[in-house]
Amino acid sequence: MKIDKSLWEPLNTPQYQIEDDKIVIVTTPHTDLWQRTYYHFRNDNAPMLQVKTKEKYFSFVVKTSFEDSKVRFDQCGVVMYLDGENWLKGSIEYENDEYQHLGSVVTNNGYSDWATTEIPSNVKSMWYRLSRREDDFCIENSVDGISWKQMRIAHMNKAINEISFGIYACSPEESSFKAVFTNISLEECKWLPHNGQKPDEE
Repeated sequence: MKIDKSLWEPLNTPQYQIEDDKIVIVTTPHTDLWQRTYYHFRNDNAPMLQVKTKEKYFSFVVKTSFEDSKVRFDQCGVVMYLDGENWLKGSIEYENDEYQHLGSVVTNNGYSDWATTEIPSNVKSMWYRLSRREDDFCIENSVDGISWKQMRIAHMNKAINEISFGIYACSPEESSFKAVFTNISLEECKWLPHNGQKPDEE
């Protein structure tokens, strides 16, 4: 199921274009999302396009392409942004001519953490699947949109009812690049209930 393009809401006024089969965001220099941890700075101005939902179980799928990302920290991917101190994102972040970081950031109550793995710098496209089960979330990635690998499971303290989720792209340094988002769909939750150890009794 494709998402009605009229439902996308911009945040931080990105340069963007919404078409029937793709969304394009052109990044602005010195834009990013990060809160406090380790670096001690706070960045909260990354361009985003999101839709709102009260649905508690779903999977959001998108393919990202970023042929001209070339400056350190250029990035694009999926995001679930509630407010400046509560959000998560999954993306590829360019580092240098040899490698870049495939990773995720989870920010609860104003503190971010970052989990990454290094991948070759010549990778210029990636699929993501962001799934919600109430106030828990799973981010997965895929090179072909068929076989998926788990990147992160996270709890979001403020994701109680309605949330906003979607796509983002940013350039923390002196850079600008075009991020292209295609194969966008909203599906039944592909993150199935856990069938192992039973939950603790309350």
